[in-house]
Amino acid sequence: MHDRRDESVGRLIEEFLTARATRKPSPHTQEAYRRDLRAVATLAGAEHTPPLSPDALMISTLSPRVMRAAFARFATPRAASSVHRAWSSWNGFFSFLVAEQVVAGNPMPAVGRPRTPLPQPKPLRGEDTPEVLLASVSREDARQRDPWPERDVAVLALALCAGLRLAELLALRVSSVSGRAGERRVAVDGKGGRPRVVPVEPELDEVVSAYLDSRRRRFGARSVRPDEVLLVDRRGEPLRRGGLQYLVDSCYRRAGITDRVPAGARLHALRHTFATRLAEDGAGAAEIMRLLGHASLASSQTYIEVTAGQQRAAVRSNRTNRVLVGLMSGGGRD
Repeated sequence: MHDRRDESVGRLIEEFLTARATRKPSPHTQEAYRRDLRAVATLAGAEHTPPLSPDALMISTLSPRVMRAAFARFATPRAASSVHRAWSSWNGFFSFLVAEQVVAGNPMPAVGRPRTPLPQPKPLRGEDTPEVLLASVSREDARQRDPWPERDVAVLALALCAGLRLAELLALRVSSVSGRAGERRVAVDGKGGRPRVVPVEPELDEVVSAYLDSRRRRFGARSVRPDEVLLVDRRGEPLRRGGLQYLVDSCYRRAGITDRVPAGARLHALRHTFATRLAEDGAGAAEIMRLLGHASLASSQTYIEVTAGQQRAAVRSNRTNRVLVGLMSGGGRD
């Protein structure tokens, strides 16, 4: 093992984040890792007299006892999901240090972590809501300064019909959609460095083609070269995170369906709608896992469980069931 026991935790955190950067995480994800790692390191440094900052704290001092104490203090004001995320960040950090021969072992198995239930899907509410949304957005709205329905429909359709996340949409290139007619597919740079390929049906292919044609008319043929970003704003610049969120929110408002969008879901509601409809139409957890790029089968299983609950609720609403009440208690027998 290399003699790096006296290196600072702060410096090693940055080395770990640099190594992770090759997996192309979103800036938001990378900053969440840094925040969790430094927050717990600050609490671990507080165990010393005088307290040490993460940049002054040596990695050799992070024993299981110190980490348990730091996580106990970290957990007190926070939700279980936040503690679980921080635990995973530190587990990944120590695994990296073990692989780099900076430390001899990972102390995190000795640090308890809460069990957190998997988040429940939040699809758009209403049986026909996706259709209402797409139909509304496909029409030019005179109230808009510079309407571009082809682009707006393409954004919604890629989320509703391919299940892409926000960061995945932003990472798409023109060349990401490829293949022969009838065998088209979109190559997705997935979360956690897990690439995947999602089939593109002819209808979605037509929507994307119509968008690219409209983009050529607006900005010229050079704007749709294979290496160009697929989704752009009205100036032809790559869409950013805030711009994409605003675009989707404005589509909801124009369609008059803001009351059908679950709180906190926004664009993710479109991805959840894609997965929920897959489950309703008979797709298994393994298929949903591959199409959505989930890291575990458990995440995909939640969509099937929600669908089963909806089916049971539909059966329960059948008025004939109420006739059965009391039949076997004697009142209905001859």
